[in-house]
Amino acid sequence: MCFAPSSVVEAKRSSSFLLLENVPGFLPSPSGDSIRFTPLTIEDGALVKTYQEVSWRSSNRKVATVDNKGTVTLTGKPGRTFIHATHGSSSDRIAIHVTPKKGVTLIQEKGPQYDVIETLLDQMTLEEKIGQMMMPDFRTWNGQNVVEMLPEIEQMVKEYHLGGVILFRENVVETEQIIHLVNDYQDAAEKLGLLITIDQEGGIVTRLQNGTDLPGNMALGATRSEGLASQAGTVIGRELQSLGINMNLAPVLDVNNNPDNPVIGVRSFSENPELVGQLGVAYTKGLQSTGVAATAKHFPGHGDTDVDSHLGLPEVPHDRARLDEVELAPFRQAMAEGIDAIMTAHVTFPAIDDTKVISEKDGSLISLPATLSEKVLTDLMRDDLGFEGVIITDAMNMNAISDHFGPTDAVIRSINAGADIILMPVGLQTVFPAVVEAVENGEISEKRVNEAVKRILTLKLNRGILKTDSPTPIDEQIAEAERVIGSDEHRQIEQQIAEQSITVIKNEQDTLPLSVEEDDYIVVVGSTYSENLAAAFEDVSVQTEHILLSSNQSSLTAEQQDLVEGASAIIIASHSANVAGRSPSHPHMQLYVSLSESADQPVVAVAIRNPYDIMAYPSVPAYIAQYGFRDASFRASVRTIVGDLTPSGQLPVTIPTIEGDVMFEYGHGLSW
Repeated sequence: MCFAPSSVVEAKRSSSFLLLENVPGFLPSPSGDSIRFTPLTIEDGALVKTYQEVSWRSSNRKVATVDNKGTVTLTGKPGRTFIHATHGSSSDRIAIHVTPKKGVTLIQEKGPQYDVIETLLDQMTLEEKIGQMMMPDFRTWNGQNVVEMLPEIEQMVKEYHLGGVILFRENVVETEQIIHLVNDYQDAAEKLGLLITIDQEGGIVTRLQNGTDLPGNMALGATRSEGLASQAGTVIGRELQSLGINMNLAPVLDVNNNPDNPVIGVRSFSENPELVGQLGVAYTKGLQSTGVAATAKHFPGHGDTDVDSHLGLPEVPHDRARLDEVELAPFRQAMAEGIDAIMTAHVTFPAIDDTKVISEKDGSLISLPATLSEKVLTDLMRDDLGFEGVIITDAMNMNAISDHFGPTDAVIRSINAGADIILMPVGLQTVFPAVVEAVENGEISEKRVNEAVKRILTLKLNRGILKTDSPTPIDEQIAEAERVIGSDEHRQIEQQIAEQSITVIKNEQDTLPLSVEEDDYIVVVGSTYSENLAAAFEDVSVQTEHILLSSNQSSLTAEQQDLVEGASAIIIASHSANVAGRSPSHPHMQLYVSLSESADQPVVAVAIRNPYDIMAYPSVPAYIAQYGFRDASFRASVRTIVGDLTPSGQLPVTIPTIEGDVMFEYGHGLSW
């Protein structure tokens, strides 16, 4: 079918009741020979999907019929019909024209009543507008994890007219509990649907405790597969959508070209901006195809930093030409492909904005972070790159902001810079009235607020994030979510990604694959997550001993040494989250060097998280990268080591030596 808007004589109908499909720029996605129309009621700033007490009629049943839920079935015969929807004394209609050559054309009505966003803005108070821009977290309350709606939180949703909330791992424990919490949040919102947001990137950043974790972005980078990236986005979107979570703060489009990056790392697809863009767009399309809004982060780029913005204020020192070529390239591609939202970075970019401000921390002069910079958010993102979607800040409680700016000052600066949604403002009860006052006294223009709210409402309209008078019964929601979350289909995709990502980086003397006799045992030596690797060997019936290292252990005890000497092979389970963890001076890395150089039996190291760990123990004979600590990746590594899986992964990053030379090039990967 081909759908294109056409014009007919302007309709004079009530502005309180209309069909969503008549809103300019909004066309339905037909399924086969059917179309589902959405009736809306607008009143006093409230926007509600209204199915109750709506009667439907087709003016030409030879062309199409319509049921009492607004679902139109096309007969396949040519001609024109008007689909009429009536609610009380109000009505609306939309025309369908079927021809043999053009197929099916939807003919929208025209008139000012269909400018839904302007109608809502005209009916909203200033407080309601500002509330739409606030997205706090309610991770805990009085020291307890928030897993159900509390009266105090419900009151805050209403009092501050909140436009959204963000959920964390503490809030999303199991399916039934999540659905009840999400529904209670939506019920608390009196006029407009809430953006229910989460960080479900896949890999090391996942919030759902019962969802399909997936191996993560750098694992996808190692596969080089846009198809798998799209499937990853679809899996995440389906699971979130089934829970009523309608916005995801993903994908990460940072280009991780700094091995010392302490916060991005394997959350990035690659050091190659082209690959980041390709896989990021594929992931986004998969995610948004499920109806969940996607958010690219962290603009203009957090990849080439060596400071965690949760703890300090990083700087990207490159000139504009380099930023265009590397950092900005994936975001530009995502914008061109229609991503819903972009998250800002609490990072300074002197080449874009060299403004200096006084830090509240110590009175020193600091550069203005991108989140607070009009030159970044408006001049660059809006005017130069042409992005028209929603701009959301990174969390405003992160030290990169909260150390240097007061809570209210930071929010006012960010709104004036061009941010539409303020994520996790510090002290909502103080910030909210201060922002209202800032608009009233002209410090923030109401035009700037209106621009932000228009974008937020447009996102909600496009993604169907609306109040409804006919919600799906809770028990049906729970049953559907339990069918979707962690399904066999999703687990198979997860395992496929993991298996295609495993990268054999080094394999001297054909150490791999290992041949382990039935009466032999291997020993796994490591700290964080090493027990997971040991368990994965046990799962394939390999006798396994496990040596768990203490935090500062640089040598084996006598008992541990006996275990190592009796093993047929030594498996180093290496895990570092930052540059300090993989330093050659780290006790564990010193021990791994000793094992690599002194053992008589085969030694294989598995980099559980960052592929850069070999920088600290380059003499290890065999080395594998799995890019994350999820179960599917451990299973895939073990299958590779024992020869059940032929490796095909390619490095999505360059691995340097400690001195800064190239140890293993981008694209490197061995097989057999």
